[in-house]
Amino acid sequence: MSVELELERVATAPPALVGRRQRAVLLAGIVLLVVFAAVMLVPSLFTAGAPDVTDTARTFRSPSLTHPFGTDQLGRDVYTRVVHGARISLLTGIGAVIIGVGGGILLGLVSAAAGRVVDGVLMRFVDVLLAFPELLLALLVVAIIGRGSANVALAIGLAAVPHFARLVRGQAFAVIRSEYVEAARGLGVPPWRYLTRHVLPNVAGPLVVLASIGTGSAITAAAGLSILGLGPAAPSPEWGAMLADGQEYLGTAWWIAVFPGLAVVAVVLTLTLLGRNIQARAIR
Repeated sequence: MSVELELERVATAPPALVGRRQRAVLLAGIVLLVVFAAVMLVPSLFTAGAPDVTDTARTFRSPSLTHPFGTDQLGRDVYTRVVHGARISLLTGIGAVIIGVGGGILLGLVSAAAGRVVDGVLMRFVDVLLAFPELLLALLVVAIIGRGSANVALAIGLAAVPHFARLVRGQAFAVIRSEYVEAARGLGVPPWRYLTRHVLPNVAGPLVVLASIGTGSAITAAAGLSILGLGPAAPSPEWGAMLADGQEYLGTAWWIAVFPGLAVVAVVLTLTLLGRNIQARAIR
């Protein structure tokens, strides 16, 4: 279901029912987000093992009480690797969004405030970038600067800049033409000051929604790059790299790939639901 159809359904539903659903979804999303944050920050709370410990005597063990997610082809505990991989995957997604939001704010504000000529040049450049799929741009950047978590975050963040820039520019245009900003400009207030004190705070709301959904997309893109062999090098427990390792064993040891994949799905779904919930509440 598209975002537009979902928002239309929410808008036509009884307010009391919508309110209960939104509160339930928001509460569940916050709880899951806190859990994921705890896993990312303090993985030792959830597992005492190390992600790179191998044991050839216990390879391809199916899920059990001893090994909840089973073991892989090297005898490593998949649950331990999924827990420790949360830090790599989540930080990659968060880092990518920070880069995308920062670049989008800079590009969008400059485009909205600099005048018609500069705006035209910058937006034509953004249009060219938007013509290419985001993952393809990230793939190109990684191919140039090399593999690794930091480079993947940089590549995905740079590929996301045009989307954030478009949003910031559109929101900033409306605010810049408001009376209080016009008054500030008439009083000789420097552009950087009214842009940061008046324009940027009014752009923050939509940015939070897009950043929430964008973090999930960034995590998915990072996993995709890892599957293509452009992510962190082995034996990193990054979720995408684990998916790539488990592909050839799907018929005999499905758990090697399935549990990292479920972790990606859970995080992306949580962030997307939170973002859409915040957006729906703002529209109402």
